[in-house]
Amino acid sequence: MTGRTWFGYLARIVLTFGFWASGLAKLIDFQAGMAEMAHFGLEPAAAFNIAVIITQIGGSALIIMNRWTWLGAGALAVFTLLTIPIAHNFWTMEEPFRTMEFHVAMEHITVIGGLMVVAWKTSP
Repeated sequence: MTGRTWFGYLARIVLTFGFWASGLAKLIDFQAGMAEMAHFGLEPAAAFNIAVIITQIGGSALIIMNRWTWLGAGALAVFTLLTIPIAHNFWTMEEPFRTMEFHVAMEHITVIGGLMVVAWKTSP
């Protein structure tokens, strides 16, 4: 493989790190993943945990393998967008949590933008 090819793989691994690491953690400690789902009011927690694991690991794998990248990037972007009103609803919080969660939400929007670029640049 050329340096450019290796750089592409490394970039896709790094871009998706937060997703596949989270998905693996939820898979390895399924009970903790279910507790996280229940904490955010997502019931049945087991079904939501399975869906999140599939989305995070599956979407990451598609991007890393550079196969159906648009689908993986789209799935992770929609997932990331949905976490804002579910887990980072800063508009319902008091300070200092309001500001902290606002910044997390803005970072999520930035990640969505990065995923959009990946989908755009790898589309046929």
